[in-house]
Amino acid sequence: MKKISLLLLSAVFLFHAKTFAQEEQDRVITTAVPFLLIAADARAAGMGDQGVATPVDAYSQQWNPAKYVFAESQQGFGVTYTPYLSELVNDIFLGNLTYYNRINDRSAFGASFRYFSMGNIEARDTPEEIYPLILSPNQFTLDLSYALRLSDHFSMAVAGRYLRSDLKLAPVDPDATAANTFGVDVAAFYRSSQIDFTKFDGRWRAGINISNIGPKIKYDEGGQENFIPTNLKLGGGFDFILDADNRIGTYLEFNKFLVPTPQDFDGDGDIDAEDNQEYNSIGAIEGIFKSFGDAPDGFSEELKEITWALGGEYVYQDVFSLRTGYFHESPEKGSRQFISFGAGFKYTVVNIDISYLFSTSEVVSPLEGTLRFGLTFNFGRTYNEVY
Repeated sequence: MKKISLLLLSAVFLFHAKTFAQEEQDRVITTAVPFLLIAADARAAGMGDQGVATPVDAYSQQWNPAKYVFAESQQGFGVTYTPYLSELVNDIFLGNLTYYNRINDRSAFGASFRYFSMGNIEARDTPEEIYPLILSPNQFTLDLSYALRLSDHFSMAVAGRYLRSDLKLAPVDPDATAANTFGVDVAAFYRSSQIDFTKFDGRWRAGINISNIGPKIKYDEGGQENFIPTNLKLGGGFDFILDADNRIGTYLEFNKFLVPTPQDFDGDGDIDAEDNQEYNSIGAIEGIFKSFGDAPDGFSEELKEITWALGGEYVYQDVFSLRTGYFHESPEKGSRQFISFGAGFKYTVVNIDISYLFSTSEVVSPLEGTLRFGLTFNFGRTYNEVY
């Protein structure tokens, strides 16, 4: 029974990052703690899992903390809940708490706590055991960021992240301990002045974030070290400001793992244990630089390792929003493909956001049929951000 539980746990842990096992798909990039790649907030999820260049909100910590210095509210607090594999189980979920404080006109800080529960697992010594030991593997991160506005239109930020992954099952390994590591994000954000066109006003946005730069994670002494999901986000967008009450934002974002591509190092036609051993010997920083040109099929395969998302948001009087988006990943590199829809409502200082996902891939998303929900509270002084 313990072996079965371990297999189920592994399936849940890896499902989000790897979905194929054929020879060509063996080069899907997998990492530890893939829950870091899940959109934790309903607003970003409603626009195809993107947020590096979208307007600032409380959840910018995950996408681009440099946006916080453009917030109109001095402080914001958000809480979100995302069920995972909801069509199969009801106790796997991602929870997120986030807070930001705009210290002054030029600087801000943010903090967040993200918790991924992998449900309860029953551990029995024998199938006949009546009272099993209930185990609750989980993972979480604690983040802290600082953003600085370098001009009226441009800002940068750094973030530090402590990561803890407690996946080991003590009855199987009495010496089991949780794995720990840390990561650093470096981000930048640009927002243009409001531009006067003939029939509407407009505003350009752009953002970049290199996230989870840090050491590999190891689950036991002398064991295999695993890459964490170091990732490059690059995006841009344009706001169509139709009048004082109506705005339409359009956004495009690209993502690339800064993790090496698994490959057949010894040329025997198969990625085996020896190849994995050589792959795992690559250092974390070395892997970042290798990731731009190590795909065995060259530039065409490197392009397949880039995911993209296209999204839009309609806002009426800053109190009601409708959102939609599309996310695409190559079938050879994971095949995550879906359409998302969302909505937002604002009442005084409270924002309510919801989103829903429809998979368009042959590989069903673990978030299929999931309704994500988020609450945001904005308070403190108001900043005038009309530039």
